[in-house]
Amino acid sequence: MKSLDSFYKDISKGSMTEPKSLLPNGIQKEIGHFNVFNIRELFERLKGKCCMPYDRRSYYKISLIKGKNTVEYADKVIEIDKQGLLFATPKIPYNYLPQETDQSGQFCVFTSDFLSKSGIDLDNLPIFASEGYPVFQLSDEEITEVELIFNKIQKEINSDYAYKYDLIRNYVSELIHFGQKLQPVTALYSKHNSATRVSSLFAELLERQFPIESPHQRLELRTAKDFAERLAVHVNHLNKVLKESTGKTTTELISNRLTSEAKTLLKQTDWNISEIAYSLGFEELAHFSNFFKKQTTLTPLAFRG
Repeated sequence: MKSLDSFYKDISKGSMTEPKSLLPNGIQKEIGHFNVFNIRELFERLKGKCCMPYDRRSYYKISLIKGKNTVEYADKVIEIDKQGLLFATPKIPYNYLPQETDQSGQFCVFTSDFLSKSGIDLDNLPIFASEGYPVFQLSDEEITEVELIFNKIQKEINSDYAYKYDLIRNYVSELIHFGQKLQPVTALYSKHNSATRVSSLFAELLERQFPIESPHQRLELRTAKDFAERLAVHVNHLNKVLKESTGKTTTELISNRLTSEAKTLLKQTDWNISEIAYSLGFEELAHFSNFFKKQTTLTPLAFRG
């Protein structure tokens, strides 16, 4: 999984003069992050590799896809025959697989901080809900309308207008509302609830939370119920699938990964134990100490030595 810096470095290789649209001019620390890209240009630069190299723990994404593609979103698989609109949240595993080399369109990526300036809570929007259907086939009329919005974004991000990000927020909001008004063709969606698929999604969600890089970073998913809700499956079904595929319960898998990370933080950082407990999602230091001792027979302090 590549970082944002690695992504910009990769697309800048082999050229002394970069198109302005591909430069990280969307980075603004004080307002969150936003940027927009042309899919055809990016495909050519990455030589046909999948155009989704952002760190998915942090970024929301809206993609206007023109070309035949297969989209995997949580346990759903959607076929796009001609053109589609995809809304992706970093909280749900997603991927799209080009089925032909002729790919075009545009996509934008942004953090929740970027739109929070407009009072928009992304996590409460239906378009980004785990049980929702965030991929839409577009008619020729609809795609013209969406292209117009993306073109406005592309024009504005390259401008010198002092309030361009305020305008861009409005355009992104327009895209979101456009998508929420569309009626998804649910017949195009197939559910992939096999043990292998659900187990793989669980593993991706679990591992995506690591490594813990700051004492201010905090795990969001801590319990079997948390993971089941994110994957839109019943907790008993998730537990059954994982038990069959790994031989361990959901709670055991989570506990093993937490213990591994706790050991790393205790040995390789100078954070105090309260900070480590907090970052791993424990409300009380005593709860973390009891958990760690149960897993390793040692207290965190004794393990640190």
